[in-house]
Amino acid sequence: RANMRGLLVTFEGVEGSGKTTQALRLVEALKAENLPVTPVREPGGTLLGEKVREILLSVEHHDMAAWAEAGLYTAARAQLLKEVVIPRMAKGDIVVADRFVDSTFAYQGAGRGLEMQVLMAMQMVLKVKPDLTILLDLPAEAGLRRQAAEDGHQPDRLEQEDIAFHTRVREGYLDFARRDPDRYHVIDAAQDPDIVAADALRVTILRASDKEIRKVL
Repeated sequence: RANMRGLLVTFEGVEGSGKTTQALRLVEALKAENLPVTPVREPGGTLLGEKVREILLSVEHHDMAAWAEAGLYTAARAQLLKEVVIPRMAKGDIVVADRFVDSTFAYQGAGRGLEMQVLMAMQMVLKVKPDLTILLDLPAEAGLRRQAAEDGHQPDRLEQEDIAFHTRVREGYLDFARRDPDRYHVIDAAQDPDIVAADALRVTILRASDKEIRKVL
């Protein structure tokens, strides 16, 4: 395997859009293509990140301040970058992330109404930007219905927000995609999951080819 910079592919979308499922499918498909791949999730992926995840998603913290929320997500992201993302990309891996910086812009920016310029400055300090962001687009109501239909599903702190919040999050994502079409690839998440997976693999392979990611021999 050539020792060159890897690729960062991120999945974004509203609750219930299928990010986790499709990120895992992409990882398996890339492995089948003999491409070097590392999966990560946000928040999480490190000891610190998983502890922060528990705090962020717990309904016990329903009154968490919006800036505290933004700071915790950013802290977990910084640790994930240090421990996993940057080392694996330095080895030439394709890192597939279930959420990344755009979640902060969508949820804390568009959703909570925090100043986008400040949020962007916080993320710029991290000095890592996705090469490709796959936005699984779905109306907020449809995503929440999907999750409610899952056996034994208990809504976490963010899922318990009202529909207006989740709609703002979706609109934020779509606005980001319009502003940065070179990085964003929007997929209709209401389609058959196999069609979504094939599209996600296609655009990732194209971007990996552009970055000259080499197959493992």
